[in-house]
Amino acid sequence: MSTPHIDADPGDFAPAVLMPGDPRRAQLIAEALFDEPRLVNDVRGILGYTGTIGGQPISVMASGMGCPSITIYATELYRFFGVRRIIRVGTAGAMQEALQLGDVIAASAAHTDSAMAQARIPGVSMSHAPSFNLLLAAVEAAATAEVKMQVGPIFSSDHFYVSRPETAAALIAHGTLAVEMESAALYAVAAAERAEALTLLTVTDHLGRGERMTPKQREDCFLDMSTVAIAAALSR
Repeated sequence: MSTPHIDADPGDFAPAVLMPGDPRRAQLIAEALFDEPRLVNDVRGILGYTGTIGGQPISVMASGMGCPSITIYATELYRFFGVRRIIRVGTAGAMQEALQLGDVIAASAAHTDSAMAQARIPGVSMSHAPSFNLLLAAVEAAATAEVKMQVGPIFSSDHFYVSRPETAAALIAHGTLAVEMESAALYAVAAAERAEALTLLTVTDHLGRGERMTPKQREDCFLDMSTVAIAAALSR
């Protein structure tokens, strides 16, 4: 069965899907961590793979950038391909001083400036939250793997280059850990489709200190985070 954005057959996707933004990261995860990965989608260059880990089926597919893009792909996966869990595995810019490059964040809430949130339920400011079961499983998996993880709210912004110091300061004052561009939309789709979602993020930049990972550091820590995501995705 095909949708406007995914060309796959029924059963091509596992019930649990990891979702990085970058198609090349989807390929990296599949080739490095899955057993016998096979390509199941490449429409518009958005790569999707399905394989197994420990005999359990698992998939990975890119989301592209921003709330509109992840909304399209998550909706189609949940609604038409039998997917019940999506874990976004992405990168973020740290906002809190205590965060260090390489730290992993589990987003317990996702604030947003996206108008998509306001359009979903007119007159209501939605609370964008993950699946508690997935969040708990990720926290437990990180502890077992000795991966440093912070749990807290993040900010899903529609803007990458716009500078808004007052907005950033207010978010920091209210405990926001980091900024990225997709999680609020993913959480909203999961709620609408009565499915599960979680975001795990690796801190690759620090907005306050101007620190930034090298491409090699990004790749290495991304795989570490993905192993935690896989454990959560395959949990009962």
